[in-house]
Amino acid sequence: MTTVVPTSEEDPALSVVRFTAEMSWADAGPEVAEPQVTSLCMEAQECMVSGRWLDLASLMLTSADLVFSKASEKDLECIFTVICNLVKKPDSLDEALEMAKLISTKISQQPNDKPALRLKIMFNLYNLLENPYSRFCVYMKALSLALSGKVTEHIIPSFKRMDSFLKEWNIGVQDQRELFLSVSNVLKENKGLAKDSFKFLTKYLATFSGEDANTMGEAKEEAVRTIVEFVKTSDMYQCDLLDMPAVAQLEKDAKYALVYQLLKIFLTQRLDAYLDFHSANSTLLKSYGLVHEECVTKMRLMSLVDLGSNNFGQIPYARIKETLRIEDAEVELWVVKAITAKLIDCKIDQMNEVVIVSRCTERVFGQHQWQTLRTKLATWRGNIANVISTIQANKIADDATQTIQGITIR
Repeated sequence: MTTVVPTSEEDPALSVVRFTAEMSWADAGPEVAEPQVTSLCMEAQECMVSGRWLDLASLMLTSADLVFSKASEKDLECIFTVICNLVKKPDSLDEALEMAKLISTKISQQPNDKPALRLKIMFNLYNLLENPYSRFCVYMKALSLALSGKVTEHIIPSFKRMDSFLKEWNIGVQDQRELFLSVSNVLKENKGLAKDSFKFLTKYLATFSGEDANTMGEAKEEAVRTIVEFVKTSDMYQCDLLDMPAVAQLEKDAKYALVYQLLKIFLTQRLDAYLDFHSANSTLLKSYGLVHEECVTKMRLMSLVDLGSNNFGQIPYARIKETLRIEDAEVELWVVKAITAKLIDCKIDQMNEVVIVSRCTERVFGQHQWQTLRTKLATWRGNIANVISTIQANKIADDATQTIQGITIR
């Protein structure tokens, strides 16, 4: 396979047009191929002379697309490097944006054909662009390509830089929604990244705060998905979904009110409430892919946390047995599970059959939790002030005693 090597006699873009045209018409024979190649080269030259860079990019992409399955990856990378470099030609940022959209759309059209190479080309295009919004548009196409082509492992590392991307792109709310949802969908395809997917889903929902009811309605299905993901994820025990308007709208929604009720049970109630809900809505839970046994396990742990929060640091074995609906011999096992999950810090007093809790995770952290924290800090501050006052008083007394002793000795 001949590799495209630009020479000093011919512009690189023209070399690519000639190379791809010759490869496209190779099977037609010289008599048919030569006039076609000549015509395409002349058209490309006209575009270059008149500065019609968008038209040139379109012409080159059409030929390149025809040879994508025939050319080697090395040749394709060279071809698209030349095509992508065209975005630096226009003086107008708007024209460069249109070219970036055209090129990225063409590259992502057949995601299952050499997807890793297509994604690499997309990243090269991204790095050539100067306009932040053009970069954002290309990145969105890259996300779609990675997901459709099943090469998400190549783009996931970039998510760590999302905060800096957002500052650079300076995109509006609508674009942020599209971005957060796309990133969440990419992460969803990787089982070990459920928490990260959930994080971007909550970012998406947060963008609807302050919107009118009509706009808020757009987020209903994703709000339901977020709730289901929270309930389904076995190692996720805390979230602030109840405080989000996009989620709160479900409470009185005819279709999704029960899903909101399920979330409320997991965040504010105990196992008995869930079991009652399951008895009445088992079909609904199955329709969302929720496994009853897994939900029971999670609710037992969350109920144990709730006991720790509301029993002033001490939980009798009998109370745990009753709340978690388990046997006597299982009590310590579930306490150990909660410790392993880092939900509570505690000591097990086997003699007195009591669990002494020193710390437990809050399922929600809203206004009430902030007020509790403020009260605790105020108490600690007062205690420390009392200790300091006592130390200072003792020091004064000691100094006075030493002074009196010194006078007596003299």
